[in-house]
Amino acid sequence: MTYVTMGSMAANAASYLLHLPASRLLGVGGYAEFASLLAAQLVLAVPALALQSVVAREVVHGRGSTELRTLGYRSAALVAVIAVLLAPAVAWALDTGVLATASALVVAPVLVLLATEQGLLQGSGRFGRLSLVLAAAGLGKVAPAVGVLVLGGGPGLVLAASALGTAVVALGARLATSATEGSRSGSTGVVVVLRASQVQLALIAMSAVDLFLAKALLDLEQAGLYALGAIATKAAFWLPQAVGVVLYPRMANPTESAAALRSALAVVAGLGAVLVLGAAVAAPLVPLIAGEDYAPVQEYLWIFALQGACLALLQSGLLWAIAGNRMSLALVAWAGLAVEVVLLLTVASTLVQFVVIAASVAAVCAFVVGAVALVGASRM
Repeated sequence: MTYVTMGSMAANAASYLLHLPASRLLGVGGYAEFASLLAAQLVLAVPALALQSVVAREVVHGRGSTELRTLGYRSAALVAVIAVLLAPAVAWALDTGVLATASALVVAPVLVLLATEQGLLQGSGRFGRLSLVLAAAGLGKVAPAVGVLVLGGGPGLVLAASALGTAVVALGARLATSATEGSRSGSTGVVVVLRASQVQLALIAMSAVDLFLAKALLDLEQAGLYALGAIATKAAFWLPQAVGVVLYPRMANPTESAAALRSALAVVAGLGAVLVLGAAVAAPLVPLIAGEDYAPVQEYLWIFALQGACLALLQSGLLWAIAGNRMSLALVAWAGLAVEVVLLLTVASTLVQFVVIAASVAAVCAFVVGAVALVGASRM
């Protein structure tokens, strides 16, 4: 877990550092566009998250790397087609430039290919090498983008540079990951990835829908403030990621599944509490780091972190569901997403109302999914 934590923290730290120069150099309006496109990118990258989980699970169950890489290629091709078809609609919905939108979405199939290699490493327990790939992915995504930012590039060029850097890392990961033979015959189709994708999609949609709607419904200044506050949400959501990565192979093993779930929920809950407290303590630094324009968000920063911590708990429960092919548990997240969208569209009109609703829905969903998963695991 130490190796993966280091790799994940390096990747996440690099991603968050990208937001600092972006918030300063793009201005409040440009940064709002940039952040909303990153959220769209994350939603379209859902198949990558699902594929990594499927590949890791199938490695635990004895599948070979050749078969699973073929699955990765097919999934990447499907995601590439979806990205091309969705680009105009996303540009219209977010009121963003076509180049910027295309640059944000083109990275999605690349992430799918990278996820295949990460899943092979995760399922086989090669966590040291996986940590290196995670760290390299963060650096490859951020370093070229920061360079373009410094040179005065807009959101489109920044995101294009990020996509190119990610592609280089994906190629390097493929060359560095050796092939393995499987002990179990049969085939795993794209349909399996799609089933897992709907679980991940519910989670990612919950982590991004408030940012989407803030961009659409709040004024430009409030949307920019919300985008900066959402960095705390992302930090609290993604920083405990290593816990799920390391424990997931055990979740996929029926004899260890229940103990792995309990460990994941306990560790993630503890980390979440620390991150929420840390956000409250560090909130006065916001104007110093991001600028005085973002000062109004500091008093609500802990609520953003609470939202992310609850989403991380929800993710732990849903990972257990994917590991055991229990996809129906995602219905709780889908119901929560529907409630959140309705409330944001009909009740919320300010930054604080948006984040309180988002955090409350995440907390309820995390509690329900965690409780159902624990009950289900205890009966195994």
